[in-house]
Amino acid sequence: SLPAVGAPPPRIAPPGQLARIQGMRGLASRLATVVGAPLGGIAVALGGSVTAFGLAGLLFALSLPLLLAVRIGPLPADDDRPKATALRDLTGGLTYIRRHRVLAPLLVVIALGDLGFVGPLNVGLALLADDRGWGASGMGWILAGFGIGSGAASLLLAVRGRIARAGLVQGLALVVGAGAIAALAVVPHIVAAAGIAVAIGLFAGLSGAVCSALVQTQTDPAYLGRVTSVSTFFSLGVAPLSFPLTGAAVGLWGTVPVFTASAAVCALGAVYGLCSKGLRGAELP
Repeated sequence: SLPAVGAPPPRIAPPGQLARIQGMRGLASRLATVVGAPLGGIAVALGGSVTAFGLAGLLFALSLPLLLAVRIGPLPADDDRPKATALRDLTGGLTYIRRHRVLAPLLVVIALGDLGFVGPLNVGLALLADDRGWGASGMGWILAGFGIGSGAASLLLAVRGRIARAGLVQGLALVVGAGAIAALAVVPHIVAAAGIAVAIGLFAGLSGAVCSALVQTQTDPAYLGRVTSVSTFFSLGVAPLSFPLTGAAVGLWGTVPVFTASAAVCALGAVYGLCSKGLRGAELP
């Protein structure tokens, strides 16, 4: 049926299914991470780097027809909207976020969570494995544990489709995930470290998936692209800047203080979100 006059344009998926789709997206991402690394190793072992890069290029080429097959229906015409410029759209999007009772604190949580998470779980993890004498195999076990945990979180969302009191759950899950990040730096044995990595993946993955679902369900469709771009800017543009800082900090103070400080940044974001009444009470459709 056609949308009613004045109704917002339709979303790509019904709001009630967005959490389930986020879970399926997470499963696909974790499957690619888990399967891709061994495939790359096999390709290097059998045919060298040229074969590995060629296989990667082939996979990208196979994804292109799938992308071209995606069809998105046109949005309803909005003849009353004044002619926009890039600066006006940016200003309008930021103003919309700042005035929104859920999105404003949610994006702060996303920014702080990513800022505290990506450093220790990328650069810091390699330095931690070297410091503890776990070697490459130990790092692989930790990454596998993280993949198992985050995959379980994605599977939970994909199966259930909805989590009650989503705003509260994402904040509490991020607190537990932050504690697990700090604990990872102090355990002496690889088995315990792999178990803690499962907890990090489970709770941090659950928090991240719920955050993504809340961004899509809480945002007006007219602003969804701009709000998602702001979230992506913090996740992929700002957070990776912590890589050189993490490496330099570990060289100066060691892994335990750096992991603890990064966990504190994640916990700060979680506490900020839990103190926000709007975000704490946010629900998924």
